[in-house]
Amino acid sequence: MASGDVTGGNFGGRLPVMPPLDPMLAKGVGAVPEGEGWLFEPKWDGFRVIAFRDGGEVYLQSRDRKPLLRYFPELAEPLMRALPERAVVDGEIVIATDRGLDFGLLQMRLHPAESRVRKLAGEIPASLILWDLLASGDESLLDVPFATRRARLEQEVRFAAPVHLTPIATDGARALDWFDRFEGAGLDGVVAKPAGDVYQPGKRAMQKVKRDRTIDCVLCGFRWHKSGPVVGSLILGLFDAEGRLHQIGVASSFTAKRRKELVDELEPLRENALDAHPWRSWAELDGHERRAGVQSRWNAGRDLSWEAVRLERVVEVKVNQVTDGRLRHPGHFVRWRADREPASCTFGQLDVAPPAELTELLGR
Repeated sequence: MASGDVTGGNFGGRLPVMPPLDPMLAKGVGAVPEGEGWLFEPKWDGFRVIAFRDGGEVYLQSRDRKPLLRYFPELAEPLMRALPERAVVDGEIVIATDRGLDFGLLQMRLHPAESRVRKLAGEIPASLILWDLLASGDESLLDVPFATRRARLEQEVRFAAPVHLTPIATDGARALDWFDRFEGAGLDGVVAKPAGDVYQPGKRAMQKVKRDRTIDCVLCGFRWHKSGPVVGSLILGLFDAEGRLHQIGVASSFTAKRRKELVDELEPLRENALDAHPWRSWAELDGHERRAGVQSRWNAGRDLSWEAVRLERVVEVKVNQVTDGRLRHPGHFVRWRADREPASCTFGQLDVAPPAELTELLGR
């Protein structure tokens, strides 16, 4: 069955490690761990996947136990060529561009129509990054130390595009180097794994380190908090090279006291705010509500009612991940930047060239 088993993943109970299998997870820590016995890998930004192969059958399982192969059919044949006759591997599905990894394009692949899935598979094909071997032949490797599993992964899998082996380091210095240079290319940190640990399904037995950074954004408006007439979030924007203002996300996580204070701070900026606002054409007045035409990228059902402000304030925001010019998670307010003009807040802050290792690994 060369096209892969899209729905079942049953294999008649023939594999030593069977789906569903919860992947081993990582807990967030503040710094790259020091000392002996650690192995380090880049933290990929994609869809976590456990891949099962038994002869002519392939099954891809997501982190939450759902089948994925129907959305990424182009990975079936490469996995048949790469994996041993009977094997289970752990990794990440990604989409690479000349700018790095693109999580937005990856999300587009989750389409219900098979014809659309096939079209996208040809236009924006996915790659698979592997880092662990969980079973080979009749042998389960779940109770084998990670260093041994990694060595066997290198020996037993035939890596060729689009199936790749993640880089690995034995010292924290190289991990810190990745940490600095991989930012902006779609890799959002470093994963540290104890070399002697067994595979622990569903447990946060690894460590992940993400780097927060700050960017200066234009304050474009705000949304009310669901609890009442206090500020819920600040709407953030950046200018592109042609001078167009784009929404990139929001800053939130204010204390109740700070939400009340922001109402007074922003009130002077609300007067005649839509008169010269570049998003005026997106605003529909409905009583006291203004609904922005900027859709939420990550939550289509989110309430998008908003209040415009005059574009006179710059806000410094701490963020941990930017994907294709949008914040993956709400930013955290740091301070107002009275020393900066809104026009100076551009996407240039986000321009980071993909590291050579990423280009070499994924062939882009």
